[in-house]
Amino acid sequence: MALLPTLAAALGLTVLGLADDARALPVSWRFIGQTLAALIMVASLPQDLRLLPGLMPLLLERALLVLGTVWFVNAINFLDGIDWITAAQVVPMTLGVAALAGLNAVPASIGFVALALLGALLGFAVFNKHPAQVFLGDAGSLPIGLLLAFMLIAVAGTNLAAALLLALYTMSDATVTLIRRAANREHIFTAHRSHYYQRAVIAGMTPPQVTTRILVLGLLLASLAVTAVILDSTIADILLLGLGAAATAYVLYVLARGGK
Repeated sequence: MALLPTLAAALGLTVLGLADDARALPVSWRFIGQTLAALIMVASLPQDLRLLPGLMPLLLERALLVLGTVWFVNAINFLDGIDWITAAQVVPMTLGVAALAGLNAVPASIGFVALALLGALLGFAVFNKHPAQVFLGDAGSLPIGLLLAFMLIAVAGTNLAAALLLALYTMSDATVTLIRRAANREHIFTAHRSHYYQRAVIAGMTPPQVTTRILVLGLLLASLAVTAVILDSTIADILLLGLGAAATAYVLYVLARGGK
């Protein structure tokens, strides 16, 4: 898989994020920039990389990957609201991808990106621990989201269940919150504090208590993802996804109740 187009797109998102951090940009500008970055990344994927072969044309699958990438980039950005939470999500994901590269389940170049991002997040975590001295901002969270999406697509090309497991907490918190806000007729483009991790803090949990639960869940999901690739069985994929979904639902329930 070609790295340079994705790295260039990530750099573009860093610039976009810097501009947004300095002076809030219109939502349309941010969406256009994120979509362009996703298009560049998806266009660079190998033609023979298919996630759902036989179920849909390649062009439709790639269009869905663009949409999914934009949503995932935003999900990482949305879930960067308390100290250490991005590291709690990204460290298990990158460890999982690196382990899969060690098993030759994904290209070595993907493993290299995973290890580089893992090292960067561990270094950042030293200064982002509670109470934080340094924050990612959009300039950090947007390119991280794109690089993670790139790695997850590579994993999905080998085992779709493994990719879903690695991203399960991030996508669940972001997506369920969006659906709930839309059902309540809230303006989904305005700032809010209704993500599960935010509700936990409002209910009285400390940021370290929240991020510890998310980190432990992430490590479990990464272990399940690696197991899915090793077993290489449809039945195992279904069972492991069910276990991962149950664990994620439990953590979201605990966060929603403030740890009670």
